[in-house]
Amino acid sequence: MSTSRCSHEVRRIVLTAMLSLACSWAIAVQAADFALQDGDTVVFLGDSLTAARTYGKIIENYSLLRFPDRKLKFFNAGFGGDTAAGGAKRLERDVFSLGATVVTVAFGTNDIGWGALADDAHKQQYLNGIRSIVTQCRARGVRVYVCSAAVTGADPTKSEDSFLQQMCDEGLQLSRDLGGQAIDVQRSMREIQKRIWAHNERLAADKQKDRDKDKVAMFAADGVHLNDLGQLIMAYAILKGLEAPADVSSLTIDGQTLQVEAASGCAGSDVTRDGMAIEFSRLDHGLPFNYGLFYALHYVWVPVPQELSRYILTVKNLPVGKYRITADGRGLGNFNAQSLAQGVNLTFATENGWVPGGPWNAQANVLRELTDSRHDLAASQLIARTFLKDESLLTKLKVTEVKADAELINMQREVARPRSYRFRIEPIPE
Repeated sequence: MSTSRCSHEVRRIVLTAMLSLACSWAIAVQAADFALQDGDTVVFLGDSLTAARTYGKIIENYSLLRFPDRKLKFFNAGFGGDTAAGGAKRLERDVFSLGATVVTVAFGTNDIGWGALADDAHKQQYLNGIRSIVTQCRARGVRVYVCSAAVTGADPTKSEDSFLQQMCDEGLQLSRDLGGQAIDVQRSMREIQKRIWAHNERLAADKQKDRDKDKVAMFAADGVHLNDLGQLIMAYAILKGLEAPADVSSLTIDGQTLQVEAASGCAGSDVTRDGMAIEFSRLDHGLPFNYGLFYALHYVWVPVPQELSRYILTVKNLPVGKYRITADGRGLGNFNAQSLAQGVNLTFATENGWVPGGPWNAQANVLRELTDSRHDLAASQLIARTFLKDESLLTKLKVTEVKADAELINMQREVARPRSYRFRIEPIPE
């Protein structure tokens, strides 16, 4: 090899290494933006909306899938009918005793008696409770995120300056002033609520529509407690407040040269051609969020695919036509060459809406069941501690619960761990 060719080859190797290090650094910086870090124990503190365990489980599953390399634990400390003052009194028992490093705080609606006690005296009680919670958490080195209360069923176009919002605004600012964090859940939820109200108003004006069947609801009949859609909206608002990243990973392949042009949050390898089909392997750093079959219907209103779960595949320079994509033999659907060249989000892709799509979807479905099992176990122990009086039985149950929960956490981490998926892209005959 000539000196000039050798020098050129050395420069190429060094440049490639530097580019690789730069990409790794960029990915690490992006991941570090998420508030929940390796080793964190997260406790959700709140009232009945928290005690329902729904938004907390969504945040738990998102975090475990998206950051499988981080050893995270999640606990629920919701208590029906509670207030900020009540939450402050039970911090030691329900938060600190669990080894919490992060706590989210969601109170407000009960503090003013669902609006019936909306006066300065009750607002001050709420602020005193928030002050006590943030002060105690800061003294223990616990990172605290005070959330504004969830929206209610009131007209969202008329509630932006409501007593509840203004009181929560003061609570958010108080948390910041004391060195805590703040997440304006209420305003984030209200923006989605406005779109739902506009949809329902259009239905009411259209005499040809079955208004009751097509109406979208995010509350129970009382207009305060959230249904599954409302809980997802609340989880979305909190995740955005925790700086949850939109992009899971993206891979770009040249369908003509069979080269991996770009990879972020993943690695592409072993790109081969099998007749007219292209195959390659993809190993991700984290997995996209999925939450079961019917939750996809909620994404009309909650921008999960766009803002929380972008799992992108781009294939350039394919001949014009349609292509079927599979991952580990699981059908993801048919896509045309133009869409693939622009990049497609495969998070929820499936050929059959009644079964999971890609293997990452199946993994997420299993994770959801394991997470549900963890919280069912915790709920059973809460009921036992509250109503059973046999101390010897309670002691035995507690020992067994700790062991079972540890095993479930290990199972969660194992099922959320990314595997190398083998993709196949084959043309569909005209």
